[in-house]
Amino acid sequence: MKRNLSVNAYFRQLAAGHNPKYRFSGSSKEDWQKWQKELLPAVKSTLGRLPEKVPLNPEILTEWQEEGLTKQKIIFDVEPGLSATAYLFRPAQAKGKLPGILACHGHGPFGKEPVMGNRSSAELRANIEQHNYDYGLQMAKAGYAVIAIDWRGFGERDDRHKSHLDDNIDSRDICNLHYLRANVLGMTVLGMDLNDAGCALDYLCSQDFVDSERIGVMGLSFGGTMATWIGICDQRIKATDIICYSDRFADFGMRDINFCGSQITPGLYELCDVPDLHGLIAPRPLLVEIGEHDDCFSVDSAMSCFREVEKIYTAASAREKLELDLFEGGHQWSGRQTSDFFKKSFKLEPRWD
Repeated sequence: MKRNLSVNAYFRQLAAGHNPKYRFSGSSKEDWQKWQKELLPAVKSTLGRLPEKVPLNPEILTEWQEEGLTKQKIIFDVEPGLSATAYLFRPAQAKGKLPGILACHGHGPFGKEPVMGNRSSAELRANIEQHNYDYGLQMAKAGYAVIAIDWRGFGERDDRHKSHLDDNIDSRDICNLHYLRANVLGMTVLGMDLNDAGCALDYLCSQDFVDSERIGVMGLSFGGTMATWIGICDQRIKATDIICYSDRFADFGMRDINFCGSQITPGLYELCDVPDLHGLIAPRPLLVEIGEHDDCFSVDSAMSCFREVEKIYTAASAREKLELDLFEGGHQWSGRQTSDFFKKSFKLEPRWD
C-alpha cells in the first residue's frame, strides 16, 4: 500500500476533487437570483464578529497643494481603541461634486504610500515602477476624489516598524499572526479591514466635494481581494476594478500557498470559489485586469476564473457591465481602461471638464 506523508500533497488532492457548495452552475436570471440570495449571506457570515462602530472623529493632519491636486493626510477612529490614517487627493481646480474612488493597496511594507505616489525613497520608487503602483495618484489626476488607507498590519499600522516591538512578532508573517489573534476572538482580519474600508467610505462620502452616488473601488493583488469584498459588501460601491486577483483557491491557495490570513475567512472555500466572489458583484459594473505574465496568478487559471465570472454576469443579464483588460505585463496595474471604465460606469462625463 502506498502511503502519503506530505501535507502539501494532501491539500492539493483535496482541492482537486473539491466542489464548493455554491459554485455557480446556472444559466438563467432566476438561477442567478436564487444563487446570489443564498450565497451572499453565507459568505458574509464567514467574516465573523465585526468591530463595533464608533464616531470617526476625523482630523486633517496636514494639507498641501502639489501636482495640480489638493492633498490631505487625515486620521479617524475605526473602532474603540484603534484609528487609521488615510490620504485623500482631489483635483485642486475641480468644480462641483467629484466621483470618488477607494484605492486599495496590496501586500508590501509601504501600505498606502506607493498607491498615492509617495516617491520619497529609492525603495518606494522601485515599488511603484515594478507594479505601476501609483493608481490612486493617477486617478486623482484623472479627476476623481481618491482615498487610501493602510490595512491592518501595513504601512503606519505595521507594528514591525516600531523600535520597541518584540522580536518574536517581527520574525513572523504579520497577516497570519493577526488572523490567529482575530480568530480566537471570533473575528477575521478581513472583516476588520472591511470595517475600516467602510469608515474610509463614510469619510469620503461625507465630503461636500464628493458625489456619494458615484463611488468606486480598485486594488492590485491583496488590494484586489479587498476591492472584491468591498464591492460585495458595500452597496455604495457602484463600480469595481479588480487588478491581478483572478484565480482559483485550488491553484493559488492550495497548490501555490499564495495567500495569507488577511485574505481568507473560515469555511470560505466550502461555500464558493474566487469566480463566485467576483460574480457576487453583479449586476454592478466590474473591470477585471489580468497580466499575461503575472507571476502570482497564472494567466491560464486567471482567464478560467474570468470565464466563470462571465457566465454569472450573462445569467444576471449584465454581460455588458463586465469588462476584461488582458494586458501584456506582469503583476501590475495596466491603467489602460480604468478611467474610462469608471466614467462609463458612473454614466457621465466628469463634470470638472
